[in-house]
Amino acid sequence: MEANIIDFLARYAHFLAGITWIGLLYYFNFIQGEYFKVAEGSSKVDAFTQLVPRALWWFRWGAMFTFLSGAVMLGIRGSGASMDIAVGAVLGTLMFLNVWLIIWPNQKIVIASNEQVKNGGEALPEAAGAAPKAALASRTNTLFSVPMLLFMASSTHFLSHGPVAGSTGLIVSLVIIGLLEVNGIMGKQGPMTSVKGVIMHGFILAAVLWGVLEFL
Repeated sequence: MEANIIDFLARYAHFLAGITWIGLLYYFNFIQGEYFKVAEGSSKVDAFTQLVPRALWWFRWGAMFTFLSGAVMLGIRGSGASMDIAVGAVLGTLMFLNVWLIIWPNQKIVIASNEQVKNGGEALPEAAGAAPKAALASRTNTLFSVPMLLFMASSTHFLSHGPVAGSTGLIVSLVIIGLLEVNGIMGKQGPMTSVKGVIMHGFILAAVLWGVLEFL
């Protein structure tokens, strides 16, 4: 009974933190990023010093508590996890790591650069390289979010793809995800540059991973 209560509370926290995290991820990619493409320089500086730091605080801690609550649930459910949960958890973990190891460190540089500009100084030279790194990781997280949410939902509300042990489909899925993560660290946005492109390819990735688990 005690384990069930902890599992329920972790699941509830997972929902609350996940909504906060993914909601802000979509805000950054679908709204704020598009605004910055057309905004004037002074407006960008003001946003990066007043708005972005606040949004990033909720964003990164939403990611943290989503990850921690998910880890608690996995710990309780143990080896009974399905392939759906395994793929969803891997995607979610990579997204969490991207937030804390790529997006946030590089956004701190961009924010510091804009603060210097606002105070009459010069932009930090390293900001020119930091912004694309953060943007690529953020686009990768948006790409991953579509199949991640699909598999998290399917594990509970649809027919699961069975246990993890001995699954060729799971191995192939992890290779695909790994290659996309490598691109998210050192590659290019490519078709993910546009909002339409990243959404469309998110659904394509979800369909590919689903097919791999279903037929391999």
